[in-house]
Amino acid sequence: MKTRKCKYCRQQFQPYTTLQKNCFEPDCVTAWIQETKEKNWKKKKAKLKMDLMTIQDYIKLAQQVFNKWINLRDKGLPCISCGKPINGRVNASHYFNANNHWNVRFNEFNVHSSCITCNQYLSGNLIEYRSRLINKIGIEQLTLLELEANKTRKFTIEELKQIINTYKLKIKQHEL
Repeated sequence: MKTRKCKYCRQQFQPYTTLQKNCFEPDCVTAWIQETKEKNWKKKKAKLKMDLMTIQDYIKLAQQVFNKWINLRDKGLPCISCGKPINGRVNASHYFNANNHWNVRFNEFNVHSSCITCNQYLSGNLIEYRSRLINKIGIEQLTLLELEANKTRKFTIEELKQIINTYKLKIKQHEL
């Protein structure tokens, strides 16, 4: 076998197997053990963190991923409420409020990119939003959205995990 450089001390050594990446000097073995312990702890810590997440934590994470997808989907489009080009930070504006209409919180027809002025300072500028929304998705789709918005819904953790995975995948595909 060819000689290799030790991952830790950078000295040349003769490996016993093809998978060996470090020599057997005490300092290198100690460094390897420490690195392995840290990797294992990071995995265990991530699993523990996921186990401690509440449904509200999953909702918050799902909303962040969903909003990121909306911003990528609508990149370069004007504000849905005022029609002006969006300069700077973009908001994912819900036509039906996300806190009051859970059934359409993650509905792509309900959420569009908006400027900060319309979304935060004008509470969505809903009159203008509605007219532009009809032009964008059509009156039939808006009627279906209104029917869905009036239904009550509670999400389960499994549903939220599915939403998170779905939109992470969409983001990844969009970025390719």
